[in-house]
Amino acid sequence: MMKMLLFFVFLMPLSFLGNWMVLVSCLFLFFFIFLNLMYFNTFFSLLSYFLMTDVLSGSLIFLTIWISILMIVASYNIFYYKSNSYFILVVLSLMLFLFLSFSASNMFLFYVFFESSLIPTLLLIFGWGYQPERLSSGFYLLFYTLFGSLPLLLSIFYIYNSCGTLFYNLILVDYNFYLYLGLIIGFLIKMPMIFFHFWLPKAHVEAPIAGSMILAGVLLKLGGYGLMRVFSFISGDFLLNNVFFISLSLFGMVMIGFVCMFQVDMKSLIAYSSVSHMSLVICGVFTLNIYGMLGSLILMIGHGLCSSGLFCLANIIYERSSSRSFYFNSGLISLMPSLTFFWFLLCANNMASPPSLNLLGEIMIINSLMSWSTFSFFFLFFGSFLSCCYSIYLYSNTQHGSLFGGLSGGFSVNVREFMLLIFHWFPLNFLILKIDIFMVWL
Repeated sequence: MMKMLLFFVFLMPLSFLGNWMVLVSCLFLFFFIFLNLMYFNTFFSLLSYFLMTDVLSGSLIFLTIWISILMIVASYNIFYYKSNSYFILVVLSLMLFLFLSFSASNMFLFYVFFESSLIPTLLLIFGWGYQPERLSSGFYLLFYTLFGSLPLLLSIFYIYNSCGTLFYNLILVDYNFYLYLGLIIGFLIKMPMIFFHFWLPKAHVEAPIAGSMILAGVLLKLGGYGLMRVFSFISGDFLLNNVFFISLSLFGMVMIGFVCMFQVDMKSLIAYSSVSHMSLVICGVFTLNIYGMLGSLILMIGHGLCSSGLFCLANIIYERSSSRSFYFNSGLISLMPSLTFFWFLLCANNMASPPSLNLLGEIMIINSLMSWSTFSFFFLFFGSFLSCCYSIYLYSNTQHGSLFGGLSGGFSVNVREFMLLIFHWFPLNFLILKIDIFMVWL
């Protein structure tokens, strides 16, 4: 792992060259070298200093590198008009912190890198956001996350004081309800859980395309990763309180589905759909069985690719029409018929159609929840139905209907944008052929 970290650190000076093609090529090389080094086994591997990896952390590191490459490709206009090397430096810094977060073997180091990823995200929103409201949305993101992270920090100090180690597999401490709550609340806000989700739509709407991609693709997954790590060593009768969080998330999944149906902004709808999908991930993790954990991991990877791809589609339209409203962006099938195909593919994947990772993840989580309680059937039914409804609503409102008269020409899609969408769609639908690499976990 240390050689991968050093390889990545030596890439940082490339950001000052301002050549995004060279950097993307080096990151692709970085991805495939790590893919060849990674051992998909049940045990921790690539141990070096404070770094390690297993199937859980390795798969999320792959997702981080892949989404970071596509972020740079999607932000071509920043380089074309400004040649902004600072943007690449911020993206690489964010990628470095996420890489370290997922590969840290120590709970405190994970917390440090978990919080450090906030700084480049804020710089992305403040520096390259669209509207003046980006300041308030950045503060929402900052203070929501910090509010949840303080109990987590205190819990980590208490664990170290009690058992003298913070290595995940060596922690053995007497737990109580307050320690349990302190360990999970920061991750629930990061995911985010219903009633703590208000920062997410604001951050997405004001963020540039790179910020939206990394927020939806990877940063939300930090919460799920933290919960899985915490539940690997936490134990006690208070785990019966999981019923409260599962019930709240099931209720939230249905409510957010209704909220999505009332959205008039494309990015806002995709952001709220992320909250709905993450509620399902929370339910899968909190059931504490193998189906739930594996389903949550697979759904996190599937959602990261699918949601990031939908944000790319919304940005391609925004760059041409200068609006994200459904009122101005209707009937686009007559302007960009080739892009309609990708809208169909990614909206279908968003509603968990075969053969996508979303479908497999949702089936496993639904199995897990039905074995936990058969009464969850009602919420799962309405949640899945509404997921289908708002995905069709997103597709039909943008592609069909009357064309807005104020739209001018120049709506052709270039090869870079097609490749960007293909790189989102291909792993989303073809990784299901090699799903046994995830099944060895646990």
